[in-house]
Amino acid sequence: MESTAKVWYLIQCKSRQEERAEENLVRQGYSCFRPQYLRERVAQGKRSVVRESLFPGYLFIHLDDQDNWGPLRSTRGVLWVVAFGNQPLAVADALIEQLRLQEAQAGEIELQLVSGQAVQIVEGPFADLQAIYLRMDGDERVVLLLNLLHRQHQFSLPLRGIGKL
Repeated sequence: MESTAKVWYLIQCKSRQEERAEENLVRQGYSCFRPQYLRERVAQGKRSVVRESLFPGYLFIHLDDQDNWGPLRSTRGVLWVVAFGNQPLAVADALIEQLRLQEAQAGEIELQLVSGQAVQIVEGPFADLQAIYLRMDGDERVVLLLNLLHRQHQFSLPLRGIGKL
């Protein structure tokens, strides 16, 4: 008796084409999962939140032995199914569920900051201190005003190291 339980596999996509590969696979009736996260970017002086792949160049596909694996090789954007010793590598369901849970928890949390806004430092040597957001410093850093030793100091920290109060 053959096993027909669906299993998750990892697909490597062509460079910067994981979204195209996912779209084409879903159009063919396959079930896919491409974990994503929200990231704040500054482009042309404007801040925006964009959704990016957590694993650039890869996506997960849910298949069983009865599914037709042939079209995978010729799907636009797909390079191949990740394998070891010519055997496709199965990915644990628990890992996929963990990724889905983390993606859902991140949800639509957008870090829209306004100059003068109070923020909480969440990582690094100043973790758990409050500061004032001043401005962006490139794509992934912020300049904060921190009150230390009865003086105000400006610090540049990674954007991921702060959170809203």
